[in-house]
Amino acid sequence: MASQQPTPEQRLRDLGIELPEPVPSFGEYVPAVRSGHQLWVGGHFGTRPDGTIHTGTVGARVDAEEARLAARSAAINLLSTVRSELGSLDRVERVVHVHGVVNSTPDFTGQTSVIDAASELLVAVLGDAGRHARLAVGVAALPGDLVLEIEAVLDVRDGPT
Repeated sequence: MASQQPTPEQRLRDLGIELPEPVPSFGEYVPAVRSGHQLWVGGHFGTRPDGTIHTGTVGARVDAEEARLAARSAAINLLSTVRSELGSLDRVERVVHVHGVVNSTPDFTGQTSVIDAASELLVAVLGDAGRHARLAVGVAALPGDLVLEIEAVLDVRDGPT
């Protein structure tokens, strides 16, 4: 008899991750939009346990390890928005695509490794459903001097919200 796989909500508890309150939008947009069986989740950034935002340029005053912590935190914040929109992470059928942008110096080329931390978190929580196509790029600047932003497209199951 095959053992049942843990649900995303169970994995979250097993990993000891408590999702924070979703980060509010800062303008005339919403954090996520449902279209059919997809949830399009806008840009999310990393926050520290004390609530401060990860800022700075990778390759200058921010090193790759700090940027990876920001990416992991951005993925946690993104999941918080997903749960808020769907009522439960168990309704996520698949993460289809993740787009990550890293505020980095022209000579920093480790954007993929930085955004890997977000991808790793999504797989840890969602299992195989968290494996996704992805783009990770560097940019010269981000609003508010953010270290990075990630956005995602997810396939979701119908259910109560």
